Amino acid sequence: MGFDPIYQSSAQEVGRKLVTHKYDLVYGGGSVGLMGVVADEVLSLKGQVTGVITEKLHAWEVGHDGLTQLHIVKTMHERKALMAQLSDGFIALPGGIGTLEEITEITTWVQLGYHQKPCGILNIAGYYNAFITLLDQMVIQGFLDAKSRNLIIIESNIDDLLAKMSLNS
Repeated sequence: MGFDPIYQSSAQEVGRKLVTHKYDLVYGGGSVGLMGVVADEVLSLKGQVTGVITEKLHAWEVGHDGLTQLHIVKTMHERKALMAQLSDGFIALPGGIGTLEEITEITTWVQLGYHQKPCGILNIAGYYNAFITLLDQMVIQGFLDAKSRNLIIIESNIDDLLAKMSLNS
């Protein structure tokens, strides 16, 4: 959840905005962390939530039992592929190494032409500032072109992020 309560309250706001804009939530299927908070908020407002979780994670009892639909798959590769297939866009909230890996991988898939779905980061309380600096450094040092850098849409406000992702119509 992070130490600052703003992360949890922002996750609840994300859930509310998804329901307001009539978006279903597709996520990793867990009952913990900020995405568990988003899922709970969407469900509390009668929205639809689809989870995709591995057998191993589900066995560790971190799977969310109250979802609209829960897919249990064997591997993380299957998990990510199914979430990508079921989703119209991707938003990373503050999280750990897995969150960072997932948003960079799904954005790499755009760069490689595997999909053209928008990828965004909700930079709550400046959480991703160091990552943004790293991306900019990659451009400055010639390891990433500006077009690829701009594939990740970054905003600190969910309304602005959804607008830039063209997901708030």
